[in-house]
Amino acid sequence: MSDILSQDEIEALLSAMDDDGKDGESDSSSSKDAGKASSGLLVPAYPKNSHIKSEADFEVYDFRRPDKLGRDHIRTLQLLHETFSRLTGTTLSAHLRSPVSVELISVEQIPYEEYLRGISQSIMLVVNPQPLRGQAIFELELDVLFPMLDKLLGGPGRGLSRTVLTEIEKPLVQQMFQKIFDCFETAWENIHRLDLKVDSIENSVQFVQICPPSDMVLSMLFEIRTGDIRGAMSVCIPYLLLKPIAQKLSAQKWFTSANKNSNPATQEILKSAVLDTSLDCTIALGRAKISVGDFLNLSKGDIVKLNKKSDGNLPLFVGAVPKLVGRPALDGKKIVFHVTKRVTKEMASHL
Repeated sequence: MSDILSQDEIEALLSAMDDDGKDGESDSSSSKDAGKASSGLLVPAYPKNSHIKSEADFEVYDFRRPDKLGRDHIRTLQLLHETFSRLTGTTLSAHLRSPVSVELISVEQIPYEEYLRGISQSIMLVVNPQPLRGQAIFELELDVLFPMLDKLLGGPGRGLSRTVLTEIEKPLVQQMFQKIFDCFETAWENIHRLDLKVDSIENSVQFVQICPPSDMVLSMLFEIRTGDIRGAMSVCIPYLLLKPIAQKLSAQKWFTSANKNSNPATQEILKSAVLDTSLDCTIALGRAKISVGDFLNLSKGDIVKLNKKSDGNLPLFVGAVPKLVGRPALDGKKIVFHVTKRVTKEMASHL
């Protein structure tokens, strides 16, 4: 190009700067900036006393994989989905009547095509998180889905080798995922109230196109454990779907919103909901130690001697924790439990 300065012209400009001294500093700087601008280089003119950042203040930015959400947003999303994983584990345990553990593994921003490459044999539910515009994906590996369906139907939790759901299994999968969606909505309620609606159920990534392949998505990876079975579950949310509420994802606004919800009316609603919750209570009549041989030889009519007297105090357990002490009694023809006192910390260690 004819506008590019030659080496001689550059040296002449530098010599002129030295000759002009301090009085000609501004003019020579302008000539240098103009020369570099004409060669295609844009040089920012910093004020004389401005602070120029050192290399340590900058971070590498990959234009091929641009991050859309900041670190503060990612930390908030991590806390939010840790809550979602705990709620999901508790809900699935109650639904399957079997211990289920759900743990958040990672929260990262990746291109959509990279997310799809990480999916092998899975079931994918494409959902519409109203009132936001767009679609998201809830994905669960078949290696853990089929054992969960087997337990739901009363089986021991066997896996299957097929990859297609039957017409009977599809409603069961939707019912189970609806409970997962309820946990997701509960975890997100301090950020934005969502209503997840299922658009389709797919088992091939070829039929799941919620955004262009190069668009950035937020990928949350979870590990699900039930018995000896381990598998992965993931949630994929496009950045364009989160963009309208990105400002709400800062930790400060999230905690502020959470504090606003802690008003007396909300506390009263939570209190009434907790008071109406049912509890399983167990009364331990006593304990006994016998050998394995004696246990195997027990038959109808045998008597096992317990370590408690029939008229002694018996502990009442809520879960595995002793809470009350009382005595058995009769109310007509029914056996009842007469509470005498509460269990203290000192008493709990001896029960």
